[in-house]
Amino acid sequence: MKNKNFIHHIIDNDNQDGKYDGRVYTRFPPEPNGYLHIGHAKAICLNFSIAEEYNGKCNLRFDDTNPIAEEKEYVESIKKDIRWLGFDWKDRIFFASDYFDDMYRYAISLINNNLAYVCDLTNEEIKDTRGTLTTFGKESPFRNRSIDENLKLFQDMKDGKFMNGEKTLRAKIDMSNANMLMRDPVIYRVLNKTHHRTADKWNIYPMYDWAHGQCDYIEQISHSLCSLEFKPHRDLYEWFLDSLPSGSQKLKIRPKQREFARLNLSYTIMSKRKLSKLVENSIVSGWDDPRMPTISGLRRRGYTPASIRNFVEKVGIAKRENIIDVSLLEFCAREDLNKTA
Repeated sequence: MKNKNFIHHIIDNDNQDGKYDGRVYTRFPPEPNGYLHIGHAKAICLNFSIAEEYNGKCNLRFDDTNPIAEEKEYVESIKKDIRWLGFDWKDRIFFASDYFDDMYRYAISLINNNLAYVCDLTNEEIKDTRGTLTTFGKESPFRNRSIDENLKLFQDMKDGKFMNGEKTLRAKIDMSNANMLMRDPVIYRVLNKTHHRTADKWNIYPMYDWAHGQCDYIEQISHSLCSLEFKPHRDLYEWFLDSLPSGSQKLKIRPKQREFARLNLSYTIMSKRKLSKLVENSIVSGWDDPRMPTISGLRRRGYTPASIRNFVEKVGIAKRENIIDVSLLEFCAREDLNKTA
């Protein structure tokens, strides 16, 4: 086994305690709304390598919950990049859309247990009533709708009877919670948009926080490894798992979210949203332009899979954010090419 990091120590302790019967199941969950960049390489290497080192499994699961930005082209590019880096998901390729029916059923259970309600507030109004770090949020005037009314309205949302953004389904948690993400977060929004896999079956789509834990649970992921910005989301992840319908508790593994520092590279844009602007505005020739920090762009620039994997290994897995100098990435490329070119 390579040099151990804190993730290894967590898994070692879990195995020692007999947790998950010694199984290590991870997943890499990209959103198919663009090409993968060098930052994603860290998550790919971590999830696939951890599973391999512990004789476990790593799923490739596409988080396709936003049909506005997703395309089949991105799905194929992600699969190509992962294979090029030297990893194989075998037959374990999944999509969040595979579980839309399950997630909808779980949402119905929340409503029946008075843990969710249909809200008429707009996105801006929801933000305005959420409060701040020093002030409590304000409850929605629609928070105390009856269960029957919520069930009917949620069905109407699913049936496409409302315009985009007209209604949302929100979890009923606590508007005074210190964690602002726990202040009645949106679970579903109305989005009358054709999906690249489910076509026009759905007029509502789950939010990431709702889909994340439910997909992990359905796939029986043991160690859900996320970058550090998702640490505040862990409370919500746990709340959703606690709220699963009783009939779903028969599954053995309850996932646990763990966070690691994302890869930040000096002089390099690491935001997929900003990179997409470069493509949309024709500043570059495409996602695989050699000037782009995407994995496909690095491939065209002459980087090798071994050099990128070696770079990720040298960077290591930490709990604190830092910025890695791009010269280390260039050094890893030269080091590998000196042996093979």
